[in-house]
Amino acid sequence: MPRVERDEERDERIEMRIIVDTYSAEEQAMGWHAYLDDTMDFPFEARCVIERAESPLNVGETVRVIEMSPTEPTLNQMFVTVEWMDRTLGVPLEQLEVVDASSDTEQAVADWQYWLDR
Repeated sequence: MPRVERDEERDERIEMRIIVDTYSAEEQAMGWHAYLDDTMDFPFEARCVIERAESPLNVGETVRVIEMSPTEPTLNQMFVTVEWMDRTLGVPLEQLEVVDASSDTEQAVADWQYWLDR
């Protein structure tokens, strides 16, 4: 059973725009990476809402997201590059909540989080 309520419009966008013509998990991951990179307007402000072992961010910390990370994308984890404590590093997009960004950016992040929660 899905953890989130079905969203027909979001499901259609994912099927027809993001993972259309993909045949493997790797191709789907690349489709997601391209969609996020093309749709999010960098830079934008985000807040950490989940602590993750692979990230130094603590819940409540705000960061400036500057680009998609060059880290290899997978279907369960996309990394973005953030400015944090005078450095840049890659963190999972999943642990961030948009604070101040365009509506396209908010939609792209929400699409990714919806996909993860399916």
